[in-house]
Amino acid sequence: MARFAWQTILDALPSPPSFLGVYPRVQDVQQLADRTIANVERVIVGKPHAVRLTMVALLCNGHVLIEDVPGVGKTVLAKSFARSIGASFKRIQFTPDLLPSDITGVEIYNQQSRTFEFRPGPLMSHFVLADEINRATPKTQSALLESMEEGQITIDGESHTLPRPFVVLATQNPIDFEGTFPLPEAQLDRFLLTISLGYPRTEDEIAILGGQQHAHPLEALTPVTQVDDLIDAQVRVREVYVDDLVRRYIVTLVQQTRQHPELKLGSSPRGSLALFHCAQAWAATFGRDFVTPDDVKAVAIAVLSHRLISRAWTEDDSASMRSIVSNILASTPVPGNYSQRTPDLPREVEIRR
Repeated sequence: MARFAWQTILDALPSPPSFLGVYPRVQDVQQLADRTIANVERVIVGKPHAVRLTMVALLCNGHVLIEDVPGVGKTVLAKSFARSIGASFKRIQFTPDLLPSDITGVEIYNQQSRTFEFRPGPLMSHFVLADEINRATPKTQSALLESMEEGQITIDGESHTLPRPFVVLATQNPIDFEGTFPLPEAQLDRFLLTISLGYPRTEDEIAILGGQQHAHPLEALTPVTQVDDLIDAQVRVREVYVDDLVRRYIVTLVQQTRQHPELKLGSSPRGSLALFHCAQAWAATFGRDFVTPDDVKAVAIAVLSHRLISRAWTEDDSASMRSIVSNILASTPVPGNYSQRTPDLPREVEIRR
């Protein structure tokens, strides 16, 4: 398959390129990502792109929205990453009667000490699975906003810092909307990216049956890295070089969403930043300390599609947004005059016909 000739960017820079050898090498990030992905794929079969995108979100310390039907492995994906990193994990089943204090925690009066003590809720974890987040009321959904953006929660006027890394993996069913409360745009924008696992292929589903004949492989999963190593990798990822040409390409893609005739609302500058950092992380997982337009294309649909609002509502609005982003990628010239190319997208993110 055709790949972007990144040498074009280097030719446009002063010779010799000033960035080569300046930034720390990213081999450690690649090795951490490879170990973690390989460990997770012992449980999640046949979904390499979704697994790598989740790894990218962890390297960016971002949050993931998983839109999919029940039973395809959303909870198992979150648990697998938590166990692979040796991090704490909590699952919250969102329901209409769930209160904000049920997830953030409460202050309880201790009669012996005559003081109030903070009893943390499930948000005080490294990994939080917000299952069926759109079934909770807007008041409870909004309780996540501060934690996702600021990395802290506030109880009775007192702030409590959340552990690092702090990652929310939220799920919602894109088919069944009865009795649900759609997430507001402000909260959707807090998610770094959105993924969809989808149904497995025939061969993969047969492998799943064989792998769980006696026990679930998740039970045998052991940590392959540590939380401190992930935090260090998050710092290294930010040092991956992004040329001005690639930065302009990122901004051009985002601006195209704001000018698209089928969209009422395009992506905000937060989307540009998310695309920028995810491209850095994607490049680092392959051991490169520089970003190419192909890295941007690889993550663009996952980063941008949930940030767009269509002028006309459709039954499968998510697929429509993915199609629009895909068309923008195909029609926007990339640096080096490599224009009018269809992006090389993995099977998992192809638009369903």
